[in-house]
Amino acid sequence: MPNVVDGKIRAMTVSLLDRRLYSMADVGRLLGLQTGTVRRWIDGHRRQERIYPPVLRAESTGDETVTWGEFVETRLLAEYRKYASLQRLRPAIQLLREEIGPYPLAHAHPFLDVAGKELVRRIQDRVGLQQEEFLVIVRTGQQLLTTAPVNEFLKQVEFSDGSVSRLTPCGRDNPVRIDPVYQTGRPVVRAVPTDVIAEQFRAGESTNEIADAFDLNTSQVESALRFELGLATAA
Repeated sequence: MPNVVDGKIRAMTVSLLDRRLYSMADVGRLLGLQTGTVRRWIDGHRRQERIYPPVLRAESTGDETVTWGEFVETRLLAEYRKYASLQRLRPAIQLLREEIGPYPLAHAHPFLDVAGKELVRRIQDRVGLQQEEFLVIVRTGQQLLTTAPVNEFLKQVEFSDGSVSRLTPCGRDNPVRIDPVYQTGRPVVRAVPTDVIAEQFRAGESTNEIADAFDLNTSQVESALRFELGLATAA
């Protein structure tokens, strides 16, 4: 859980979020985004003479490797591309970073805690976000609720020690997981990478044979194959 230092919330667990796992292309493939879009969000870009700062990093570093925290935050931003200009979210993310620490969007506090939601509300009001850009919204009775994009994100994440420790890209009832602890963050079913399962299937192995080879059941194998097919279709 977050702790408080000098009136500001600081994340206790950052080592997992700091783990460098992916290339920009990896993130694009796993999240169904163009590599250029991922790079613009994470590290900024230049268009002619105009420089666009990163949405997620405090400043452009030129580093092509992506941490687990950046991957998780990019997953949340992907929900907003249908609703908002992500550059408009940048000031709010900057202020949340000052209050919460690195990777503020990869923590439970802004979305699940009453105090965290209130912090987000104040910040989004302060920077002048439009309603379609909100992370939280006030309902009748002054109840603070997370918005539709955040709710979709929360359906696919699991928290441990206050930060996102795992993604369930097909939903919590599906066996496919993206976990930084297993297979360097590659999607897995149990501990078997889904791309390995798909490779075996393309080589002519049946679902039963693959299940026997990796000590899985056929339902798990089929889930892995559907996930990989979805990635290929998105690409």
